[in-house]
Amino acid sequence: MKKLRCGSRLLDLSVPSVMGIINATPDSFSDGGQFFSGPKLRVSEVLKRAETMVDAGAALIDIGGESTRPGAQPVHLQEELDRVIPLVEAVVNELDVIVSVDTSSPEVIVQSAAVGAGLINDVRALQCEGAMGVAYETGLPICMMHMQGEPKTMQDNPSYEDVVGDVVSFFERRVAQAQLAGFNLEQIILDPGFGFGKSPDHNLALLKHMQGLLRLGCPLLVGLSRKSVIGHVLGRGVDQRLAGSLALALLAAQNGASIIRVHDVPETVDVLKMLAVVGRA
Repeated sequence: MKKLRCGSRLLDLSVPSVMGIINATPDSFSDGGQFFSGPKLRVSEVLKRAETMVDAGAALIDIGGESTRPGAQPVHLQEELDRVIPLVEAVVNELDVIVSVDTSSPEVIVQSAAVGAGLINDVRALQCEGAMGVAYETGLPICMMHMQGEPKTMQDNPSYEDVVGDVVSFFERRVAQAQLAGFNLEQIILDPGFGFGKSPDHNLALLKHMQGLLRLGCPLLVGLSRKSVIGHVLGRGVDQRLAGSLALALLAAQNGASIIRVHDVPETVDVLKMLAVVGRA
């Protein structure tokens, strides 16, 4: 049974795990602003949401303070720190769960680790200056995501000669850089970056051929929950994408994903339980 050390806790990688999403942002595409009263973040409500997710079976809670939806503007460092650090500390102190921090900032990485975060989850694959070095110094595992461009412009006109091959090549370079920085291969998780600089066809091809990424030797984290590809295929608004999200979560798990990052934790946990039971039958 393979387990990943995430700070003071262990993550079982022998079966797919669910990561619950908490966006401490006013402008995330699906759930932005729900934890704010004006500019004030309601920490107690975030904690209640996290507790509900953990009770439903989430193995990880992913906390982010910067929206990375298409067209999103960068957030000021102090604002990100003010959003993220109190939430990480509260969840770590109150709940038995691995806390993942969704950030690209070296300062947020350092301070999150200091208050008990167990995983660094970076949409920019630790390419910001200083990020790789400080992430290594924390001793925590990392998740590096593929993104073509930056959130503000990534969906303007994404193009690839071979989306799967290009993503594999990108990860080969980033994994090599992480190993040069001192990371063991066992500490690295990869996220194909569905919806980040990719058209609907790119996303579908990447999901279909996702097993090609497994040859890199790293667990895969997949985030397809409520993404626009579901709206493109089914013609559903963001609040009508549960069925599509569950279908893609199941496909991702069948194609080798170790962590499924979702908004709808109880339903996704049920899907993965059924998949596991059938696999053992």
